[in-house]
Amino acid sequence: NKSYAFFLCVNIWAVLCKSPHTVRSDGNLFHWNHLMKGDKLVLHRSKRDWMWRQFFLSEEYTGSNYQYVGKLRSDKDRGDGTARYVLSGEGAGTIFRIDEKSGDLHATQRLDREEKASYTLQAQAFNKITGLPLEPATEFIVKIHDINDNEPKFTKAVYTASVPEMSDIGTFVIEVNATDADDATYGNSAKLVYSILQGQPYFSVEPETGIVRIALSNMDREVRKEYQVVIQAKDMAGQMGGLSGTTMVNVTLTDVNDSPPRFAYSSYHLSTYESAEIGSTVGRIKANDGDEGENAEMKYRIVDGDGKEYLDIITDETTQEGVMVIKKKLDYESKRVYTVKVEVTNTHQDPSFSDLGPFLDTAIVKVTAKDVDEPPVFSRPQYVFEVNEDTPKGIAVGTITAWDPDATHYPIQYAIDQHTDPERLYHIDPKNGSITILKSLDREVSKWHNISVLASEINNPHQRSRVPVLIKVLDVNDNAPEFAMIYETFVCENVKAGQLIQTISAIDTDDPLVGHKFVFTLSSMNPNFTIFDNEDNTARILTRRSGFNRREMSVYYLPVVISDSDYPIQSSTSTLTIRVCSCDATGNMRSCSVDALLLSAGLSTGALVAILLCILILLMIVVLFSALKKQRRKEPLIISKEDVRDNVVSYNDEGGGEEDTQAFDIGTLRHPEVIESNKLRRDIIPEMLFPYHRPSPMKECADVRDFIISRLQENDTDPFTPPYDSLATYAYEGNGSIAESLSSLESSVTEGDHEYDYLSNWGPQFKKLADMYIGKDTGVAN
Repeated sequence: NKSYAFFLCVNIWAVLCKSPHTVRSDGNLFHWNHLMKGDKLVLHRSKRDWMWRQFFLSEEYTGSNYQYVGKLRSDKDRGDGTARYVLSGEGAGTIFRIDEKSGDLHATQRLDREEKASYTLQAQAFNKITGLPLEPATEFIVKIHDINDNEPKFTKAVYTASVPEMSDIGTFVIEVNATDADDATYGNSAKLVYSILQGQPYFSVEPETGIVRIALSNMDREVRKEYQVVIQAKDMAGQMGGLSGTTMVNVTLTDVNDSPPRFAYSSYHLSTYESAEIGSTVGRIKANDGDEGENAEMKYRIVDGDGKEYLDIITDETTQEGVMVIKKKLDYESKRVYTVKVEVTNTHQDPSFSDLGPFLDTAIVKVTAKDVDEPPVFSRPQYVFEVNEDTPKGIAVGTITAWDPDATHYPIQYAIDQHTDPERLYHIDPKNGSITILKSLDREVSKWHNISVLASEINNPHQRSRVPVLIKVLDVNDNAPEFAMIYETFVCENVKAGQLIQTISAIDTDDPLVGHKFVFTLSSMNPNFTIFDNEDNTARILTRRSGFNRREMSVYYLPVVISDSDYPIQSSTSTLTIRVCSCDATGNMRSCSVDALLLSAGLSTGALVAILLCILILLMIVVLFSALKKQRRKEPLIISKEDVRDNVVSYNDEGGGEEDTQAFDIGTLRHPEVIESNKLRRDIIPEMLFPYHRPSPMKECADVRDFIISRLQENDTDPFTPPYDSLATYAYEGNGSIAESLSSLESSVTEGDHEYDYLSNWGPQFKKLADMYIGKDTGVAN
């Protein structure tokens, strides 16, 4: 047949190439050997030991029986049943089974090529009797034929993409990818074709690449922003019967500045009170822009209008609104309506979309001023007056003028804010605003007076305005010049005539326009000193004679007359004190009159200082000695054990009631009248917790009482007795005991005065006590 002829030709070609070849035909293997005998080609066919069909399986077998793979047969198998076939390798015994006798090979399971595409196995024939192999094992492969059993799957279930609005046709949007698990080398099972199921006519997809592109021009984001595109991938090259898979692509159109701002209205009407402050908000207007982000940012400005001087507009960058604000105070009486023309433009413009129209718009804004009751208005923002300091009282300094700006024109009344004129120097006429002087002025005390004048409407005093008034006090020559400082002048005993001893100058609190010019003279002729005017507001004091004696005269007083040159001329006499001092040959002062007196007494300055130090040391010693003596006297006075106040008496007898908790001594226990005498103490206040109700002490205890009273008086009269002693008493034993006091401290001299029969009536709690005392009384009676 044709296939046999084909393989024969192939093997002949192999002979010509002088190499052996094995060719598979119809499932059998042939091995051809060639021999050259002369020019003839002699062919011999030698069979191999194994013969079987080609092993190929289709995946996803759905039959009820095992799937037949092929038949294995060895040339050593004589057909007498002594040959046994054994299979090993991948899936041997589980997936693949072989008939030991016939060599038939079956697949026992349903195979999936996408899990495993081929299996490598080994087959060998054995002699059943001897157990020896008939031939070596031979390896073969079982390949799984693919069928179209897997649909295409996209790498993502949902894709997200964005593309600028107004993009041209064919603009790239996104690329989607799908895969098919089938064998791409076998048939068309894995050959995919992409198509759009949803999203037309806006988008298209390339069938082979899966690239999504714009299919419609001028897609406007302001009309529609988001699109959902469904892409299908189908195998079998898109033919009928192929499997398919789909994915979703969410496409968002991004904004470009293709929408100019537009006002919703051609004119806007706002209103505000004429009293609105500069910078306050009148209202807001807003233009609409379909873009977003920076493409929607706008800027407002006033381009025209009669209110351009009074109004301004600023842009609120957060809300993109135009905020109308007051630029200059509005006046209802002069103008009722202020009109401006407002222009809005995009901040960021794209030249590529300039053909869509001018990216600006205009609107008219009218602002109506509303009337308010305004306070009075002064003719000036500030008044400045001048007045001479010698102006008499009652003379007018100036006049303040104010009026009511409202249409009513109410009359105005004036007043001075008294906080600005605490000395009450000025007065203002409440009707005409004339300011007059109430007290004399003094420029040397205050050159300027800053007061505030209040103007209010008579019909509405709450409408009040304030204006500063500055009053400058002009200088008048009313103060005489005087020494510029206190001079300490001395003259040496050995001075010569005409020698300079002091240069003096003067000051004047007045302030003449041409400056100060002082003249210095002596009030009378002085035989000791003279004065020389330097004509520069200073003068020199010179000695008229030589030789001064400080013992004869230690101090000289020189009257100097100082005059100014203003009108009227003011002059004063100042006295210069000149001390006579002892100087060396060069004129340096050694000592003056005070030290001279000390030297005459034989005491120098160092000696005086030493005496003062000694006195100070002695005073410190006396103070220290007194402090130590006082500290010794403050030691505790009660240091003797014989002192009854320092004795601690311990009693084992049962005390009083629950409130009997304070210390006491025996003297107080026996003589409670000490409480009365204690009232004489001024250093402490005794605490009487309960009223005293004990009987008076017996006369037999008078000696102890006298002792306590005498000691008490002694301590009261002692100024060094410390005031920290105290007194406590057991005289009151509480009110919780129905038996009253059980203490024996106040018992009579003899115990026989007490009767204890009542103890037997107090109950079992006092039985032991009753037996003790009643039995004792009975024994005594006997």
